[in-house]
Amino acid sequence: ASKQAQLMEVLKKEVRAMLIAAKAGLTPEQLEEQYMAMVCKPLPLCDLGFQSTLELVTQMPEVVQICSSKNGALILKAIADDSTKGIARLVANQKVKPRKTSKKTATKANSTFPTKNSKYPRSFQALSAGTPVLPAVVKAELQDLLSSSPLLLADLDEAFLRRFGRAFQYRQYGFLSVFEVLRSMSDSIAVEQTKAGSLLVLRKYLASQVEQQEVPQSEAEEEEVPQSEAEEEEVPQGEAQEEKVLQGEAQEEKGPQSEAQEEGMLQGEHQGLEQFPPTPEIPPDAVQDRSLCSLPPLKSRCLVGVIVEFIVSPSQFYIHVCSTEASYKLQDLMFEMRHVYSHKVASDKYIMPESAVRPGQLCCVMVSKWWYRVIIHRVINDKEVEVFYADYGHLQIVQKSWLRFLKWHYLKLPAQAIPCSLAWVKPVEGTWSSAAILLFKHLCRFKELVGIVDEYVDGVLYLFLCDTSTKEDVYFHSVLRDMGYADVCGENIPSQEFEELNPSALYVQPSGKQENAEVVEPDLRLRQESQDADGETATLKLNGAEL
Repeated sequence: ASKQAQLMEVLKKEVRAMLIAAKAGLTPEQLEEQYMAMVCKPLPLCDLGFQSTLELVTQMPEVVQICSSKNGALILKAIADDSTKGIARLVANQKVKPRKTSKKTATKANSTFPTKNSKYPRSFQALSAGTPVLPAVVKAELQDLLSSSPLLLADLDEAFLRRFGRAFQYRQYGFLSVFEVLRSMSDSIAVEQTKAGSLLVLRKYLASQVEQQEVPQSEAEEEEVPQSEAEEEEVPQGEAQEEKVLQGEAQEEKGPQSEAQEEGMLQGEHQGLEQFPPTPEIPPDAVQDRSLCSLPPLKSRCLVGVIVEFIVSPSQFYIHVCSTEASYKLQDLMFEMRHVYSHKVASDKYIMPESAVRPGQLCCVMVSKWWYRVIIHRVINDKEVEVFYADYGHLQIVQKSWLRFLKWHYLKLPAQAIPCSLAWVKPVEGTWSSAAILLFKHLCRFKELVGIVDEYVDGVLYLFLCDTSTKEDVYFHSVLRDMGYADVCGENIPSQEFEELNPSALYVQPSGKQENAEVVEPDLRLRQESQDADGETATLKLNGAEL
């Protein structure tokens, strides 16, 4: 009985955190889905003696308010307690539609960013984060789906399911309709009106039709290989991979923020690969003893657009920096790797012999028909290895037979996942509680955020995260503090999680070790105001209160 009571108290905190983050509330089914996505296990109904989610929430009258929507569906909304009223108010003020901005930026006159020696606030311009972000892997999948021919909108769901083995669940990424998704990809997908209905056309497909009228047929056929047309991201992905490109897609989560939910499909997808015989000779362009390099370090106090790709806790997560160039390069890499390794001859050529399957080996792996750059972390047994996704930040166990040597050409792009910790915070209980981690995931999920760089400690980037999609900018470290999950300490405590295991530090070469390496600030569509001559720095404020 005592264990059930403890479980119920923890569950109440988790449910309240999830419902507070959902401005419009959640249906019981959505609550079940989000709980599974965030906690990686179903609601403990049986453990608590309940038959349904609705029965569970009726026993939480101080946590959940049960309402009815216009169409008669049940909607669950959070009842804030004293510690969460402030957060609930901020979420209630969140705008449903993204605000209009000039030249993709909006001046936030009352916004400030923190530095340790500052006394005066300094305003900055921040990219609006109100628009949901589709993980990069899903973008790539939609582009791939349309690369061979246009598709009627009415057939999109069925075609996506048939091609990728899962439903196109755009709502989990924050979109309310398919049309919102298509608007977010307007740079790469056009919608044409026909007698049969709305027709989705890849813009590169349209361009190729024009080119085919001007070149011989044989040349046109060579140009039909789809190239990625990455949309200028208002932030990154992910992918996110939730995936970002993995997610978790990865997330989640990517990213692949996490592909764990697709593991049931993986065995069937890779049966063909497992039948390949070993290759006696290693190709001369196969990477054997080289490492990927990290991205150049960001300048202290610079503002960057980021997408959080993979989360362990507020002290251990991985981000993608949002820039048009990075988005194009990563998606181009994924399309090219898929094109090359999808051919049996090429895939057979780069099979890794047993002697090459060892910790620290850079290679690539196929997951759900896409190829990712990975580093072998450990050998589990004769058939399985655990790999680290250098572009998304997570570890995953895969079959040895899914691995291939990485071609030298794919070594050039730096590892895109940046290991991060939230600046100036530490957990109140010594370790982060499940409720704190759940809240942090909700704050970050599929949003373009503003990151304020503080410093690097042992190769880990410490930064502040800010959501600018609300009337008032929301700083995540302040949210965790106000919820009673974190103490704001004014300095960066080395991450215990990264001290125990930091795959990036183990396997990715720092960019500073390269010749002529420079510290650069990426083109992020986020601009830091020019520094005053007197070098005044800023202090962090939230709701007008100094830390």
